[in-house]
This record gives sequence, C-alpha cells and structure tokens, in this order.
Amino acid sequence: MKYLIVGLGNIGSEYHNTRHNIGFMVLDAFAKASNIVFTDSRYGFVSETSVRGRQLTLLKPSTYMNLSGNAVRYWMQKKKIPLENVLIIVDDIALSFGSLRLKGKGSDAGHNGLKHIAQILGTQSYARLRFGIGNNFPRGGQVNYVLSPFDPEELDLMDERLDVAGEIIKSFCLAGINNTMNLYNNK
Repeated sequence: MKYLIVGLGNIGSEYHNTRHNIGFMVLDAFAKASNIVFTDSRYGFVSETSVRGRQLTLLKPSTYMNLSGNAVRYWMQKKKIPLENVLIIVDDIALSFGSLRLKGKGSDAGHNGLKHIAQILGTQSYARLRFGIGNNFPRGGQVNYVLSPFDPEELDLMDERLDVAGEIIKSFCLAGINNTMNLYNNK
C-alpha cells in the first residue's frame, strides 16, 4: 500500500515557520522522528519511509501554495497512488491553535492551496488534516496573519501538537480515515 502525504506551505526563508507553513512543519517533524531527510526533487521536496509495510511518500511542494495541485498530481501519477491514499496537511484559521481535524472531503474554505488541488484533481473528495492556527487578526489582516510567525505561547505547545499530527498520519495509513477520525477528531 502506497500513500502520499502532502504538507502545504511556501518555499523560501521568509515563509519558514510561519502559520501558513504548518504543513511543512508537520512533515519536517514527522521526518525527523522517522530519521529521514527530504531531497529536492521535481515539484517539491520529497522523502520516503515505511510504516508497518505501508510505503509513505512525503511531499512539501515547491510550487508555492496557490499551485500545489500540480505537485500533488505529479507525485500521485509518478508513484501510482490512488486518491483515497492521499492526505493533505493544511493550516486552518477557523480552528483554534493546535486543533487537529481530519476530514475525508470538503470545501476549500477559501484556502488557495486546497482550491488548486481540487481544481487539478477535479474533486474535493480527498483527505485533509486541518491544523488550527487560530484567527487572532483584525479585519483585513488575514494575509499578514497567516504569513506571520507563531507566538511564543503557541511555540511552547508546538512539539506536542506536531507529535499528535504525526500519530494521525500513521493512523490514516494503518487504520484508515474513518477509524482515525473517530479516534482523533474529538480530542
């Protein structure tokens, strides 16, 4: 069984550790815990590992957020990974910081990365793990907020939340989306 785990973010040092890059941060933590590294490849930074016989391709697209669908489609085709084995990790301003919600499908909720993935794949029926980044910004301040670094109080909780996100990734691959949603979405 092959899986494609995609963490959304933007490349470049100016975006490193910003709220919009939480997908990259989740995959970086997962790779570090798995003792693997990313290599620069076509459409993104890629790493591979296995979890109890499941083959995982981890992808941090280098296409910038608004063109993430190109990287997702390319790696799905290259690795011959079916849509039901794709998991997209994305920031979500509708959730409080650190809240994690796994969904099997849904709208893009205004997220340009998800919007492009749905456009390229022709469906919104793909799994996504939404990582809450909060919404503590004034009216009209959303762009600056999502491109800002996390607060010190949030950083104090970050490692634990990244660990839980890693557990969700493993559970998605081993137990399936429904069991994983039942296990983690109410925590």
